[in-house]
Amino acid sequence: MRSLTLATSRRRRPPVDEWLPLTEVLDELGITRATWYRWRNRGYGPEAHRLPNGHLRVRRSALDAFNSSLEAA
Repeated sequence: MRSLTLATSRRRRPPVDEWLPLTEVLDELGITRATWYRWRNRGYGPEAHRLPNGHLRVRRSALDAFNSSLEAA
């Protein structure tokens, strides 16, 4: 009975909005790294965050929203 109580008392967490590495973002958008940085200099593209080690990450939700805006245009 105790295991049933533990199982029912646990709550499921909502799915986490994952951070994607730049290489995955480039593959999904079908662009080169040079195009990515050109877009960034012009203020275009999904919002990206730089980690302390210098790598860039993009939230899945930001990339999906950017793709949706491309499809709507």
